[in-house]
Amino acid sequence: MLLHCKWSLLSARNVLHYSYTNSITSIPVGNPQNWLLYAIRRFGHQSSTNNISPDEEKVKDEVLNQITATRENASRCSHETFDVCIDKMCRSGNLTAAAQLLKSLCDRKISLSSSKAYDMVLLAASERGDTTLLCQVFKDSLVSRKPLSSTSYMNFAKAFARTDDSSKLLEYVKEIIEMTFPNFLVINRIIFAFSECREIDKALQIFNQMKLLSYRPDLYTYNIILDALGRAGRMDEILHMFVSMKEDGIAPDIVSYNTLINSLRKVGRLDMCLIYFREMVAMRIEPDLLTYTALIESFGRSGNVEEALTLLREMKLKHIRPSSYIYKSLISNSMKIGKVELAMNLLKEMKLSYSKLAGPKDFKRKRS
Repeated sequence: MLLHCKWSLLSARNVLHYSYTNSITSIPVGNPQNWLLYAIRRFGHQSSTNNISPDEEKVKDEVLNQITATRENASRCSHETFDVCIDKMCRSGNLTAAAQLLKSLCDRKISLSSSKAYDMVLLAASERGDTTLLCQVFKDSLVSRKPLSSTSYMNFAKAFARTDDSSKLLEYVKEIIEMTFPNFLVINRIIFAFSECREIDKALQIFNQMKLLSYRPDLYTYNIILDALGRAGRMDEILHMFVSMKEDGIAPDIVSYNTLINSLRKVGRLDMCLIYFREMVAMRIEPDLLTYTALIESFGRSGNVEEALTLLREMKLKHIRPSSYIYKSLISNSMKIGKVELAMNLLKEMKLSYSKLAGPKDFKRKRS
């Protein structure tokens, strides 16, 4: 990509005659993008240790100066070039140099156009299992105020999932909470990433660390933990967490109740599904498609097809569209108890209304 920016004669001379004490004396000129590629490659090649020589420091400073100089006229191109170079440094295994460049950007308050460079270094550090470097780059990304991708959070969790030493993780969590308080978005995304990696115990350790540090988890934190425990089938813990949530003054929302009811459905606890369903209605929280799906499935599996049909009629009256899954569940459970005619009528009804039924996107979890 051509870089459309004006270079002064002095700048061109500096690029042309820039030299190292122990390396070649000419550097590609013409397109500043070529210079940036060359300079970062030299810096990455020579910075294989944590110690940077004076000449390498000059190269790093010049790289950063050129990024600063081109921010006004060609920030997109210079930053894309920077990303390409960071990628090459990561691929060659020179993560220390890549991390040092990112930290220098952060120290100089130079903002990149995206978090792509951070994402690449975090991926490489995670694959190497270098949690020290991972934490350093993660913190630098927070200071730079560039939101990381969900993939980077997952890579963070995967790196710590490979180690049994939780002390480093919890110490880092403490730093993150102190850096980002009162906003828990980052720490919640970390907990969610551990949950998605099936590292439920580490997610719980982070949650408990928050409470030990006297930081009260918010509604999102509790919902993430409830979902993690529910998917793992840890019913005693999810019920305890639900009680703890209310004791902490956090009012459960539709997501909380749906998570609990659906988890109870999976283990066949219709009785408890009904208890929490009535509780949420008493709290004036309107049941939605997910709520009705869990209850209709629970009633049907227990042989109470008539109760399931009552709920189907109720959700229609509330203009909540049933899904094909609900109909198929009702048809299957009707057949099991010998109600063939009812099953055939439900099949006919499903086919006639197929275009109006709820689809996969309607099952997406509501955000509180």
